[in-house]
Amino acid sequence: MRFDYPAFDYIPPPGLTEREPRHQVAIIGAGPIGLAMAVDLATRGIPSVVLDDNNVVSVGSRAICWAKRTLEIFDRLGVGERMLEKGVTWQVGRVFHGDDQIYDFDLLPETGHKYPAFINLQQYYVEQYLVERAREFPDLIDLRFRNKVVGHQDFDDYINLTVETPDGEYEIETTYTLACDGAPSPTRRRMGLPFTGQDFDENFLIVDIEMETSPFATKLAERWFWFEPTFHKGQSALLHKQPDNIYRIDLQLGPDADVTAELAEDRVLPRIRAVVGDTPFKIDWKSIYRFRCARLENFVHNRMIFVGDSAHVVSPFGARGGNGGIQDVDNLGWKLAAVLNGASPALIDSYNTERVQAADENILNSARTTNFMTPKSATEAMFRNEVLCLARTHEFARRLINAGRLSLPCALDSPLSTPGKAPVPPGAAMIDAPHDGGWLLEAVQGDFTLLSVGSARRADHADLRCVHTSDKTAVARYGDGMTYLLRPDGHVAAVFRDPTPADIASAQKRATGEMP
Repeated sequence: MRFDYPAFDYIPPPGLTEREPRHQVAIIGAGPIGLAMAVDLATRGIPSVVLDDNNVVSVGSRAICWAKRTLEIFDRLGVGERMLEKGVTWQVGRVFHGDDQIYDFDLLPETGHKYPAFINLQQYYVEQYLVERAREFPDLIDLRFRNKVVGHQDFDDYINLTVETPDGEYEIETTYTLACDGAPSPTRRRMGLPFTGQDFDENFLIVDIEMETSPFATKLAERWFWFEPTFHKGQSALLHKQPDNIYRIDLQLGPDADVTAELAEDRVLPRIRAVVGDTPFKIDWKSIYRFRCARLENFVHNRMIFVGDSAHVVSPFGARGGNGGIQDVDNLGWKLAAVLNGASPALIDSYNTERVQAADENILNSARTTNFMTPKSATEAMFRNEVLCLARTHEFARRLINAGRLSLPCALDSPLSTPGKAPVPPGAAMIDAPHDGGWLLEAVQGDFTLLSVGSARRADHADLRCVHTSDKTAVARYGDGMTYLLRPDGHVAAVFRDPTPADIASAQKRATGEMP
């Protein structure tokens, strides 16, 4: 494979020979969600122990599309710029029916943002960067590879974990445990929690190929999606470019495909040659998947909290899985830190409320995409095909095509928000803009921040970080004269015109779960 997979050292944990002090937070899983969770907590001074049954980053590119909002979160965690530098930036998508382009779209036509609409970057790079970032917090992040959690007991005020290592088993106690152990989630299965939703019977072949030269010169920084292309008749196909001259090709195979047979090289190679022609290529990774859209009813179970794919899964079309998981981290980190520092444990419940809402939004969009791509009846197929035909000449039909509604941050209908009206309303995620020679996102994320805009009275509040911006782009996006209370995760908690100190204090109490 193109990527060199370094093995992380296994270090015998102290629990094998002595009883360990109770840990504040244990994180099960060292994928992108678990690692990002550990880094987020470390930036807030909260120590954690990360337990993973493996000792290498994920094999194969897996999640590759990282959305603008997710990149902004990664910026706060200290790896965003590195991801941007390595990744393939794109914002244009093209949709084809057969070999004819129906339409194209631009996801970020305006300037004045630090990060683009999307980058493509293989998951193994993201995990590698996060491991290296985690090691910058040696006193706060304890990375334990080849430490497999095989059991747990949930007591009223702590959780006891049983961990298996090459040297035997040991036990540790934790105040909170975060299950970041992916879609199969052994933790969820151990607890017998229902994971309900919609299963899709379609099989998809996913292949990463390495090509030094490309027959797709204009595709280098774009997403291309085909309905019924001539190179893959009657099915759909998707193409993305990744770093290192790696191209991701997804090919729909249908519900009755023989998974074992379709993974054989004598079946895969002709399919890829039909796409790329005579261009030389090497297969880097291949897999076949089916998918489902499902979630837990509740993400919080006393002191066990589910984050990312362990809590909710969607189809890969629309890039809502990994992005949704990182936005879970963004939501939970500051709340868990606040609770461990003395805030009401009820604040954790708002993580459940807000991220269940976001998961439902992602599942709805993902299911609609999949149903459009894979009609389940003759009537659905007829509707889909007529829409595709009309879209060649009629603008209205193009809006009905669903080749993957791409990831956007959820606007939260939250009990933590103070009602109000503004260009960026309560519950919405912050919008970046130039600021003071840098970027607004760098100035306002990570802590409660009072942002005053344009002609608004400059905020001066002893208990809050205060930022004032007069940049014309920021004023246009936020509204002249407005003052915003932003949460540590960058979502708007409240909006004001000429707020009093009492207004601000009341909104902040509400945003921390203490209803005024």
